[in-house]
Amino acid sequence: MPRVIGVDIPGRKKIEYALQYIYGIGPARAKSVLTKAAVDPVKKADDLSSDELTRIIGLLQTDYRLEGDLRREISQNIRRLITIGSYRGLRHRRGLPVRGQRTSTNARTRKGPRRTVGAVRGKEARSVVKQDVHTSK
Repeated sequence: MPRVIGVDIPGRKKIEYALQYIYGIGPARAKSVLTKAAVDPVKKADDLSSDELTRIIGLLQTDYRLEGDLRREISQNIRRLITIGSYRGLRHRRGLPVRGQRTSTNARTRKGPRRTVGAVRGKEARSVVKQDVHTSK
């Protein structure tokens, strides 16, 4: 399991796919990194020589913002939107979809599990029913 910029990448996978385990690297960026570093994308990550690994690591450290730095930058951007009070910031603060999706249906990923209004369930429902029976006499 080679270690690249603080992340253990799976050794049995092709390096093209193993690089995608690093936050901030997708399919396109993985291919471009490998072409710049002159590494065969079909090679397994375990089969890379130390020279190839150093070229990849050097490229990633100099040309790209990845892992912790990228996460920090994204969270700072969201905090900035919230503090200036933009529409997108309000959507982030309320936990609603930010990019114009509908919310009357769907949007469950952002809104979380349904909170049923009006219907009482479980132990609470039984105690409410018992109270109603006793008060009706």
